[in-house]
Amino acid sequence: MSTIMIKNAQAIITLDNEDRVLKNQNILIENEKIKYIGKETFDAEEIINGSSSFVYPGLINTHHHLYQTFTRNLPQVQNMELFDWLVTLYEIWRKLNNDIIYYSSLVGMGELLKYGCTTCFDHHYVFPKKKSDQFIDMQFDAAEKLGIRFHASRGSMSRGKSDGGLPPDDLVQGVAEILDDCNRLIEKYHNPDNFSMQQVVIAPCSPFSVTSDLMKDAAKLAREKGVRLHTHLAETMDENNYCLDNFNMRPLDYMESLGWLGEDVWFAHGIHFSDEEIRKLAETQTGVAHCPVSNQKLASGVAKVPLMLEMGVPLGLAVDGSASNDCSNLLAEIRASYLIHRLHYSSKAPSGYDILKIATKGSANVLGRKDIGSLEVGKAADMFVINTNRLELAGAHLDPKSMLGTVGFNRPVDFTIVNGKIVVKNGELCNIDENEVVLKSNSLVERMIL
Repeated sequence: MSTIMIKNAQAIITLDNEDRVLKNQNILIENEKIKYIGKETFDAEEIINGSSSFVYPGLINTHHHLYQTFTRNLPQVQNMELFDWLVTLYEIWRKLNNDIIYYSSLVGMGELLKYGCTTCFDHHYVFPKKKSDQFIDMQFDAAEKLGIRFHASRGSMSRGKSDGGLPPDDLVQGVAEILDDCNRLIEKYHNPDNFSMQQVVIAPCSPFSVTSDLMKDAAKLAREKGVRLHTHLAETMDENNYCLDNFNMRPLDYMESLGWLGEDVWFAHGIHFSDEEIRKLAETQTGVAHCPVSNQKLASGVAKVPLMLEMGVPLGLAVDGSASNDCSNLLAEIRASYLIHRLHYSSKAPSGYDILKIATKGSANVLGRKDIGSLEVGKAADMFVINTNRLELAGAHLDPKSMLGTVGFNRPVDFTIVNGKIVVKNGELCNIDENEVVLKSNSLVERMIL
């Protein structure tokens, strides 16, 4: 049995149903879960002095493209919007291989961990014709090495340029091949139990890169296997126009016609939903992954987050791909979301604490998890610790619930704990040699880009 005690925490931001912030109390972790929260002290294998620290539930990322970590900060795409951006980058992504997938996953998920994220969902959908059959396995290997809780999707593209889609034909696959691999990955990795570290999602890429047959068959397979469904939707006006031109329907109506609404489905972005469509999402409990930084960088628009919250749409936070962000930092995402909605909606905007809720409890709900997202006895021991005794946080301690949105925190956290194990300590990853990974990663980037 392994034990950790966070002793005398300055503030424990529980995110429980009473929104409690506990002062000068202790957290006892036993194996993978929270055993006790309160004033009592215990012996433990590791004691963390929390007397000047805020303790938060681990952040949960609901949409990412880890492979894009190796194509961030490219000058040729920095002023493009989504469709042109994708067409340009597809030419580079043709060169993906197992090493690139493995090391980009280490880099992306490692950065997430360093900034307080304990659960990562990734949407990988680019599979070159040769030697791409182990890409998702590489991601699971990287996640296990780091110690992060990982939800992988078997993404896909089946509609190439010759069929009216956006991706080049050599990056699309047949429906049978895609579904066979979905089935293989579910059988090999998916664990639906409490405290699961590995889950699988079926995730065709987007309306402009997959066929209707794939969407229908993917939904059927997912429901047979009891896994969730995910895709991009309503991200840009170009996508809306594509769906109207090709299907004579708006994107959400098209999804509904394919059986893609329900509490087992969530969409990335959801910027251009109408008010009535948001009502439909709420009624069907279909979720949305909010990606504020990516939405800004690609000039896609501002999601109607206040209305989604008011109507009760399941809502999570996400960094999106590193090539449209260009980082893997959910702490930065919290502040960006807080600020863009303050600018756009003024007094109707969500508070800093509301955004934190989206990034924790909300994201857990979107992923179908009840064992993560808050600090409560019996839940998974997923959390991060920030020492507030530093210059940039002087005077910032008055509202711990909102601080990550209003003030922000722009450096690695002091501790990240996942499933009862310390995976970040003093801002450094515990399970990999960061310098070694950086050297190898930069070498792979040079070979892919040049």
